[in-house]
Amino acid sequence: MSHRELYCDVCEGVALFEVPPCVDGHGIDCPELICTGCGAAVVIATFPIPVPWSAEGRRHRPAHRAA
Repeated sequence: MSHRELYCDVCEGVALFEVPPCVDGHGIDCPELICTGCGAAVVIATFPIPVPWSAEGRRHRPAHRAA
């Protein structure tokens, strides 16, 4: 199992978190973590940010405005 030190709201401090056995096949990259001190569970989630693309396939840059 993989271990990480994170802040635990229940323990009110930094605690050791571990990845439980993952039935979804994530292995050590499982987003679910459990505090080894109190058993509180947290989910580490990432959200993709859409990037607008122009017709030429390049990223749009925001227009700079003068003050």
